[in-house]
Amino acid sequence: MQKEHIIKMANQIGDFFKSYPKQDYAEEQIANHLKKFWSPEMRNFLKNEVESRSAEGLEMIVETAVKKYL
Repeated sequence: MQKEHIIKMANQIGDFFKSYPKQDYAEEQIANHLKKFWSPEMRNFLKNEVESRSAEGLEMIVETAVKKYL
């Protein structure tokens, strides 16, 4: 799995939802999208990158969504 590609796709999801007026709701929707459309391997990869602080370039809203809801 290419780290840069995973982060780019996650950021695209974040870009869509970050315009929502409530940050918590946006974060929850990002996580729901990841759960619904991403494979477990992709989600686990992203979660591991966030937990190890290796997800350089990941938007803060996506990082927070991963930490709180995945």
